[in-house]
Amino acid sequence: MIIVDCIQNSPEWCAEKLGKPSASNASKIITSKGEPSKQREGYLYELAAERITGKREEGYTNGNILNGHDREDESRKLYEMLHGVEVRQVGVVYKDERMRFLCSPDGLVGSDYGLELKNVLPKTQVKYLLDGGLPSDYFGQVQMSLYVTGFKFWDFMTYSPGIKPLYVRVERDEKYIKALSVALEEFCDELDKVTEKLR
Repeated sequence: MIIVDCIQNSPEWCAEKLGKPSASNASKIITSKGEPSKQREGYLYELAAERITGKREEGYTNGNILNGHDREDESRKLYEMLHGVEVRQVGVVYKDERMRFLCSPDGLVGSDYGLELKNVLPKTQVKYLLDGGLPSDYFGQVQMSLYVTGFKFWDFMTYSPGIKPLYVRVERDEKYIKALSVALEEFCDELDKVTEKLR
């Protein structure tokens, strides 16, 4: 595991992530069932374009997303208080020195596990609490983070002010991780070939 310390969403962080598959987009490579995603080709072309132009494609944003970013410190402090731990903020984490793909956790707790925080709308928080467990939208992200870091578990918390937080401890799904490891290597190889062809 290789940790790069930089401030998330800073120019340095954006440059570090440029043209590389990240855990937050794992579902664009393979589905939770370990099958190729329908978004795979589009994501491959997006990263190839980033490598060629040196610029990141601007993602969709709105007031809710910006509010979520603003509340991240608040939710991290709440997690620290509830669990009696100190969360270390990092920029990105690579699996190995090849630095082909990465995760960008909301924090690391010692050398034991990572943390993913989601700041959501009140109605979303109600749904998540009623459903219980890890929301399916984040399965790939958390499992890829576990694969990259090698950790045995990952803590996931959603937060919306005025409503109790959802807390889930997620363990490794080795069957999925095995499929992911193969899919990532194939994806990165193809990304290299496409980029070289167009340069």
